[in-house]
Amino acid sequence: MDVDVHGTVAGGFEPVREAFARNFEALGERGAAVAVYRDGRRVVDLWAGVKDIDGTEPWRRDTAQVVRSATKGVAAAVLLLLHQRGELDLDAPVGQYWPEFKAHGKERLLVRHILNHRAGLPVLDRPLTPSEAADPLLAAEAVAAQAPVWEPGTDHGYHALTYGWLLDELVRRLTGRGSGEWIAAEIAGPLGLDLWVGLPQAQAHRVGTVGRIEGPEPAGTLRARPKRSVTDAHADPSSLTRRAFAAITPFPDQNDPAFRAAALPAANGVATADGLARFYASLIGPVDGVRLLDGATVERARAEESAGPDRVLVVGTRFGLGYMLHGSASPFLAPGSFGHPGRGGSLGFADPESGVAFGYVTNGFRRTVTADPRAQALIRAVRRSLAA
Repeated sequence: MDVDVHGTVAGGFEPVREAFARNFEALGERGAAVAVYRDGRRVVDLWAGVKDIDGTEPWRRDTAQVVRSATKGVAAAVLLLLHQRGELDLDAPVGQYWPEFKAHGKERLLVRHILNHRAGLPVLDRPLTPSEAADPLLAAEAVAAQAPVWEPGTDHGYHALTYGWLLDELVRRLTGRGSGEWIAAEIAGPLGLDLWVGLPQAQAHRVGTVGRIEGPEPAGTLRARPKRSVTDAHADPSSLTRRAFAAITPFPDQNDPAFRAAALPAANGVATADGLARFYASLIGPVDGVRLLDGATVERARAEESAGPDRVLVVGTRFGLGYMLHGSASPFLAPGSFGHPGRGGSLGFADPESGVAFGYVTNGFRRTVTADPRAQALIRAVRRSLAA
């Protein structure tokens, strides 16, 4: 696909523009944007293609898209900020703040276990319908009534959807507001982010439609084709993998306005590339005078909490507090990077050592959970730019 690439790059970051254009030429990209900040200053701001996966309207600078699990990194900042402000103890039992949660052996499940995916609650014995999933009170009751599938704290497995309901209810108990409202008031508002968890109707016209794309597997990059064990896990209805991703059944149409308007902090954030990158830039330094996390909280967020075989993703994963850490399953810029991908392509992360923050959004979802080849090509280009 030949496209005109719009936007700007600072001197030295030309390789990112080149890689972005190649994603359209060689990797099946339909519409996308990428933004990079360094030391709080935007150095890459690019967009190209079409707003809708099957449309012709051009992607514009303010076009936003559903970013799926990249939402988790934004949501994690809510609990970290509450901890930083002295309103939440990460080592306290969740039941201290949410008494009903203690049922079925969860009395000693800690707040940090939600963030590091060690809670043992990646599945629901009775999946929620889309309308039930969008009801925060009903969803909270469902996870409170669920028995863990392993003893909390003893192992880790990706909480693909339940992460959001666990976090949201904890925020609600502490602040009286849902996580989407809290993000709008305390994160997106002060930073001027084009980023929402619970899309306002007034912003709906900016959001493109998303869909599945297929693309060639690029030479010299991580293989997009999953291992047989991963494929088998997704195919087995009884596996934790299949059940975790089926905690909402059937999974909502991500182009449905009702889905986008709901606040599901594990799965349905909507953002521009700049919104994601600017958010991560504010975690590691000031952006126009606003910084979210102090240095101690950043170090706490990116300290390894979980590592090794993931009981849900069936590959080796690394997690800090709410963030994936650099590794083979989620390669970021450098060993100290932390962030979160969205299934199918989107990605946001920060790298404190280089001062880099990165955001990538797309309307074309590939069969990837992590390490999408388009995002990886852009990361390699950022790395080349820094080394030049």
